[in-house]
Amino acid sequence: MSEHQNSEVITKGKIDKAINLLKEQKPKEREDISDRDAVRKMRRYIEKLTSDKYGYTYDEVSEMLKGLGINLTGSRIKYLIGELKKNSRRQKKTSSSDDNNQSSNPATETQLTVVSTASDQASSEPDKSTVNSAKGKRKSKEPVAQQQQPESNL
Repeated sequence: MSEHQNSEVITKGKIDKAINLLKEQKPKEREDISDRDAVRKMRRYIEKLTSDKYGYTYDEVSEMLKGLGINLTGSRIKYLIGELKKNSRRQKKTSSSDDNNQSSNPATETQLTVVSTASDQASSEPDKSTVNSAKGKRKSKEPVAQQQQPESNL
């Protein structure tokens, strides 16, 4: 309770000024960053040096960095590079699969509608011959129509 005796009166005007002062503050530059962030920033250069063209090992890269006061073992650098690659692959995979799901649904619905009628199936009798797919394998159209027919009842 003795703390409040020495403090000044806080007015609404002071609060408003304090809020504006706090809002205007920029993030502080951190001197220290994590080993993960350090490797993320140096990734391009580390990968270049450890490529077949340059031929350095992760331990040799580690020794180079030690001279600058960055103490990371070669195995730690290798692990962090692998994690960064894995995370970037996951991000690409999720974004591309989201795009595929959105674009493939309308086509699937259209196919189901076309195949669902009995007259269409009867008229496609002559087409039961084999057809070349995109991969060069031969497929019969009949099993595809039979597989899609039950789904159209949904």
